[in-house]
Amino acid sequence: MPYVSSLRLFLTSSLLTSSLFTTSLLTSSLFTSSLFTSFILTPSLLHGQGIPDTITLPPVVVTATRVPVAPARVSAAVTVLSGVDLRAAGLSSLADALRAVSGAAIVRSGSFGAQTSLFLRGGESDYTKVLINGVAVNQPGGAFDFAELTTDNVRRIEVLRGPASVLYGSDAVTGVVQILTQDGREPGAPLGAIGVRGGSYSTLESFARFAGGTGRVGWSLAGSRNVTDGTFPYNNDSRTGTVDMLLRVAPDPRTDARLSVRYDDHRFHFPTDGVGNLVDRNQSTGERGPTVGLDAGRFFTPRLEGRLLLSAHQGELDYDDPQDNPGDTLGFYNDFHSRDRIDRRGADARANLHLGSATVLTGGAAIETEHDRSSNVCTGQFGDCSSPPIDTGRATRSAYAQLVMPLGVRADLTTGARLDHSSRFGDIATYRTGLAVRLGTATRLRASVGTGFKEPTFLENFSTGFVIGNPDLEGERTVSWELGAEHLAAGGRLGAAVTLFAQRFRNLIDYLAVPPQPGGPNYFNVAAASADGVEAEVSLRPSAAVRAGVGYTYLHTRVTRSGFDPAAGAAFATGQPLLRRPAHAGRLDLTWRPTRPVSLTFAANFVGHRWDQDYTSFPPDRVRLRAYTRVDVAVHADLGRGPRGISGMALSGRIENALDAVYEEARHFPAPRRTFLFGAELAVGR
Repeated sequence: MPYVSSLRLFLTSSLLTSSLFTTSLLTSSLFTSSLFTSFILTPSLLHGQGIPDTITLPPVVVTATRVPVAPARVSAAVTVLSGVDLRAAGLSSLADALRAVSGAAIVRSGSFGAQTSLFLRGGESDYTKVLINGVAVNQPGGAFDFAELTTDNVRRIEVLRGPASVLYGSDAVTGVVQILTQDGREPGAPLGAIGVRGGSYSTLESFARFAGGTGRVGWSLAGSRNVTDGTFPYNNDSRTGTVDMLLRVAPDPRTDARLSVRYDDHRFHFPTDGVGNLVDRNQSTGERGPTVGLDAGRFFTPRLEGRLLLSAHQGELDYDDPQDNPGDTLGFYNDFHSRDRIDRRGADARANLHLGSATVLTGGAAIETEHDRSSNVCTGQFGDCSSPPIDTGRATRSAYAQLVMPLGVRADLTTGARLDHSSRFGDIATYRTGLAVRLGTATRLRASVGTGFKEPTFLENFSTGFVIGNPDLEGERTVSWELGAEHLAAGGRLGAAVTLFAQRFRNLIDYLAVPPQPGGPNYFNVAAASADGVEAEVSLRPSAAVRAGVGYTYLHTRVTRSGFDPAAGAAFATGQPLLRRPAHAGRLDLTWRPTRPVSLTFAANFVGHRWDQDYTSFPPDRVRLRAYTRVDVAVHADLGRGPRGISGMALSGRIENALDAVYEEARHFPAPRRTFLFGAELAVGR
């Protein structure tokens, strides 16, 4: 077919050029590398609602090494969440799904749709790289709001814990979250599904998703819209809409390509000030924009594969707080509007040399550009308070190498190194080395050590007006190690895993309200901290109808070098724990299928006390947030075939915070109380 020949010619020429570019860059770059040989455990992989279920592991994982590798060979800690299981448990929010991951602390600032952050293994909230089909969607500097992500078209989610800058560059300091969407129709699955769910707080969620194709061509198309009035009495509605498309082609056994296109639109209204007071009837924030990725590959020979990833993500962020009424003229500012347009574009070319059946040597080169255009319009009681607009950017060029190889028949080594050159702060080198050892058929050990970094945000580098950025900031750095062990009893009915980890963070960027020099910058690399912990998990499957899991995470964080403010209430005060990270967290999951069409799920999340800042005073005081337990229950029932054209019908119900616990994840912003949700779904086609 003509299109097959054209596509093959395009991919071959593009990947050959990329491979030559990769080789050239690698030979001209200086890498630092390190080998670390110890014992650790196999990655822990979760099923949809609970603790690791190694019976249902996917055949390969890709996020840990960027090449398909059997889970038994991976030296890093990886959790896999199944989109099918998440939806069966009634989980529409990706942030709520991540609460099942060991070492992950989710913090939502109050109501549905509010700023939602992930603290992974005690790192900062901007220390986790977020990818959608391989495309980075973090803001420059790592910030990401999980409030807008849903599970509607998710095939699976891979969560890599530990530093991964050696493969992903900036922001992958304590881990990577990769969201993989549907890429075709599963054998025997319906063509598509449509559904609706509603309940407390005037919540209404709707979705439609379709997928089809063959072995050579696959496609998926999905859209969703979630709305809610929120928990506050006024101006608290949240609106999230998503359109997601993917096209997969494989014109011959040696060539493949995936094109993914996604558009997200999220708007959140909030009536509160910085300490939770209800003060505003028309304040809102929004984010919208597309995410596009093209991932193409070709085996030039049976041993040499070239791959090219082209990516683009654009975010249009805005904040609006107009006058509440004509008499609203006495505030510090009474009419404020800001606009930010952030663009991230990248190209990553790599060659995978397969040296035997299990050894893969990867060499790659990448370039990424980031650009920010921002402005604001502000009037207040003292007149015009607008800041000068910002139009700036930066670029990073990278080269990296990785080796995955067996050491005998029971051990596998993964080692790699990377050099990044930033147009703003120069060169930065990272490395990672890990070893996975299998002791018999039921026990594995693993160990790894690595480094990571995060570039400054555009605000920290380039802000103007009341806050001045520092263009001379360096990247924040970490060095981390972990040890683990896992045992899976015969038949997979009992599994246990434990992981110990330690991390050292340095060059942390701190804010100084009054700069050392008048008119000078407000941000400096001054602080350091540590985060050490233990993750323990047990999974049970006494029968085909019942599965259960228990997980516990202990985390000890400590500021080892203070920022500019040494007071005990400061964000970085020597000897104090890092904010919003619980020392103790646990989870209990139960799934029961009394009959094949009906499934019941129960999840209890315990979060121990944490420290936060209370901004009702200045300087802020440190306050202790109380521990809490949130219990969620859900039921899903398949009703079988429906009328003509309807291949399946299902009803679902979910109660979030079923025991009506009163708690805060952020000081002065209460979490939602008991929430009821009921839904129906129709499957079409077969």
